[in-house]
Amino acid sequence: MVRSTIIVRAVDALPLAASVDDEQTEQALQEHKQQAKLIFRRITPNSEPRCSIESGQYTLHYLLVDNVVFLTFADKSYPRKLAFSYLEELSKEFSLSYGSKVESVRKPYAFVGFDTFMSKTARLYRDTRAANAAGGSNLDRLNDELQDVTRIMTKNMEELLWRGDSLDKMSHLSTSLRSESERYRKAARNVNIQAMLRQYAPFGAVAILFIVLLWWRFS
Repeated sequence: MVRSTIIVRAVDALPLAASVDDEQTEQALQEHKQQAKLIFRRITPNSEPRCSIESGQYTLHYLLVDNVVFLTFADKSYPRKLAFSYLEELSKEFSLSYGSKVESVRKPYAFVGFDTFMSKTARLYRDTRAANAAGGSNLDRLNDELQDVTRIMTKNMEELLWRGDSLDKMSHLSTSLRSESERYRKAARNVNIQAMLRQYAPFGAVAILFIVLLWWRFS
């Protein structure tokens, strides 16, 4: 289920809004919210617009839209499709309500009133069993519009924060290009070796035959 949500400005990680969590949720997510602050500092304009970051029993899903980061904490078993559909709903409403004011605000949690919409939307997505039972609801309509989860980057919290992994969307491309380049170099070496063998093999055979004849002649 969706546990908590934070909205920040991407350029400086200024908190814009957050869900009001009960004491139990706040205690359970205390460490993960500290991790989220580190994630916000790692997000750049080149970061992946959608990413799921696994951390223990929870997954942190974020959506980057128009210099605003929408991040939600969900149970690890909670479907990514629903998590990102939830974030999409928040981003659309937030853009309509506050989009023109995001760049000008200076104080944190300037849009604290957005919690009302977040709470209402979170209730719709909170329990997957209840969601599946809600036939004919808005969730059914949303499910038809969900994006392909294979396009969502997945990271591990340890790799991201402690091993220097990147959130940049170019990092996957760079890794792929390096792998392809290495495969190309190996293939090129093999082709060159085979070409040399084909080119010089006849001369080598003649040389070996000549040496054998000399050995036989003078032995």
